[in-house]
Amino acid sequence: MDLKNHLTWLQSDGRITYGPVSMEPGPPGTRQATPRGTFHVQWRAGANYISTEYHVPIPYAVFFAPGGVAFHGGSLNTPSHGCVHLDIGSARYYHDHLPTGAEVVVF
Repeated sequence: MDLKNHLTWLQSDGRITYGPVSMEPGPPGTRQATPRGTFHVQWRAGANYISTEYHVPIPYAVFFAPGGVAFHGGSLNTPSHGCVHLDIGSARYYHDHLPTGAEVVVF
């Protein structure tokens, strides 16, 4: 995931298999910035998941970093609270194609 250019994609064996697609991260330089680093998918929620912290829908959440950071469906015009907003189609694709343990690199 490229935070500077607001792009994310999936790849396998060094080849892009989906994307790149636009995304909206948490605002840099704030407490809600999307963290940089290498992480692994911890678990996936379904289409109707509600954030336990913010009490708002985060459809197709794929949790990958400490503190509940996830890819999920959301606005591409409004920064997230540290997660990564994707359009709903991309969020569903990530949910369906990122298995538990998959590596997530955020730079």
